[in-house]
Amino acid sequence: MKVGILFSRIRKEEKLLMDSFEQRNVQYEMIDVRDAVFNLHQMAYWQSFDVFLERCISYSQAQTVMEIFEGWDIPCVNTAQVGRICGDKKNTTLALIRNQVPTPQVRIALTPESALLAIEEMGYPVVLKPTVGSWGRLLALITCREAAEAVLEHKATLGSVQHSIFYIQEYIEKDGQDIRTFVVGGETICGITRTSEHWITNTARGGLAANCPITPEIDHLSRIAAQAVGGGILAVDLMQDRQGRLWVNEVNHTMEFKNSIDPTGVDIPGKMADYVIHYAETHRAINQ
Repeated sequence: MKVGILFSRIRKEEKLLMDSFEQRNVQYEMIDVRDAVFNLHQMAYWQSFDVFLERCISYSQAQTVMEIFEGWDIPCVNTAQVGRICGDKKNTTLALIRNQVPTPQVRIALTPESALLAIEEMGYPVVLKPTVGSWGRLLALITCREAAEAVLEHKATLGSVQHSIFYIQEYIEKDGQDIRTFVVGGETICGITRTSEHWITNTARGGLAANCPITPEIDHLSRIAAQAVGGGILAVDLMQDRQGRLWVNEVNHTMEFKNSIDPTGVDIPGKMADYVIHYAETHRAINQ
């Protein structure tokens, strides 16, 4: 067994994964995608790997590499298709709706003018997000028309791809807390609550993690959300409104987990390594 771990920066998570593969006596190689060159006519070196685990920070870099490997029929965790769905919030929302997973209302607009009309139609407050992004960056809570006009003008002036598509989401009042669950191979292995005085509760933004008991409802929603985007190794973000209803907000396909191991007591990197090994063995058996 030979595993390739694709990365663009070695964080605590990647070190934990390396330890997990070493504990299982599995050979692995760290591959910095920023230095790699892929000759599309010569795949022999890359075919020496049984499986690749994608752990890149850059979505565009990761997706490019996954699509190359997909074209060569080399197994990857997660797959390029899962990356296409999870890496773009628009695609995630479409997948959740298609699979009847409860998720907040969303409008997509392509100009500031149509975005303002959509916001007014939905009613304040709403959340404005980039379709591609993580760590709670570039989110805006829009509470009135003046704020909407200002943020939309700023995004139009900045003009980058991240600002040219307007993803407008219904605001769910979650009382400063949300839930992140970890689904590996179709199993909800653990979950955390993330609590903050700020409306953005990501741990990357200072949210405090605590263990979240996995109720039957949380387990069901986590598993069907993971299945909706294609399965694999995923983090599912849920929100509970003031009426007690649970909504799936997003699904993350290259999640961070270092802040979730101690609160849950679950060996998350070990579970991930076991899944990667099993995935490679299954792919090999099918193709023999």
